[in-house]
Amino acid sequence: MVASEADGTPEDRFAWFCQTVSTEVMPVTLNTRHAADFRAGVTDLDLGTVRLSALSCSPVVSRRTPVHVRRGDPEHLQLALVTRGAVRVSQRGHDSVIAGGLVLTDTSRPSEGACLGEQVESVVLQIPRQALTLRADRVDRLLARDLAADVGSGAIVADFLRTLLRRGPLCSPQELRGMGAVALDLAVVFLAQQLGDPREAPAEARARETVRRIDRFIENNLGDPGLTPRTIADRHHMSLRRLYTLFEDQPLTVSARIRRSRLERAHADLASGAMRGQSVQAIAARWGFSSATGFSRAFREAYGITPTEHRASSQVTPRHE
Repeated sequence: MVASEADGTPEDRFAWFCQTVSTEVMPVTLNTRHAADFRAGVTDLDLGTVRLSALSCSPVVSRRTPVHVRRGDPEHLQLALVTRGAVRVSQRGHDSVIAGGLVLTDTSRPSEGACLGEQVESVVLQIPRQALTLRADRVDRLLARDLAADVGSGAIVADFLRTLLRRGPLCSPQELRGMGAVALDLAVVFLAQQLGDPREAPAEARARETVRRIDRFIENNLGDPGLTPRTIADRHHMSLRRLYTLFEDQPLTVSARIRRSRLERAHADLASGAMRGQSVQAIAARWGFSSATGFSRAFREAYGITPTEHRASSQVTPRHE
């Protein structure tokens, strides 16, 4: 998590805020009538596929033109929760004033905005467009609309974003990636609901959500020697055939996915000085390998050396001239 707050003179703070937004979010022109007493702060939380940003600033007016888009476009959809003050947003012919609600914007399109009130605060979920998996022409209908954040799935999304911003700094990078996947899933469900039919989330989007859920289950149960495709199918209330179909478009089959993750964990442990007191067999068992011979064979096939050779080469103390 990266948090920063502008210091120096008010003019310096405004210049810093303009530079930060243009480089860390997207190129945009900002103006303010409060240069003499400007205050601002930016917080950024890396969630893997998506990113969470919190912005606090004195009233400003923003303008993103086609020139700005050509200069730099992260190709993100930004789902913003306005937590203090109000924001006026204009994009694709829509114009709304948001106070306490959610609003969706597209970095690939020109837009205008204005922060209203003495101090405005917002939490922004930045979603790569290709990760959303909703039809682009349908999503465009939601741009710059005032989306309720106090009822239904909107309230769930809003509460989750607030909690994630507050508790996220206490999580490990792996946990944050998992939370990012959850945030993306919630955004898909929420936006599909806004389009009038939860089934608007297409079949491929629902399939991707299920695969992400299975991936998290695998990562959390690698140490269980009983982790098999059958176990995974049973725990997710589906047939083995359905499970295999879900992974047809994935780089690895379910079994290969489990084996690769276990080998990666064992590979890291064998190279770790903190695990020197553990035998190779103990480390293998820790990550679900019930057979020492099978582990050694799989490790050599994956890395070209035996587990013992890898451990020895990783623990050689470098010589310095």
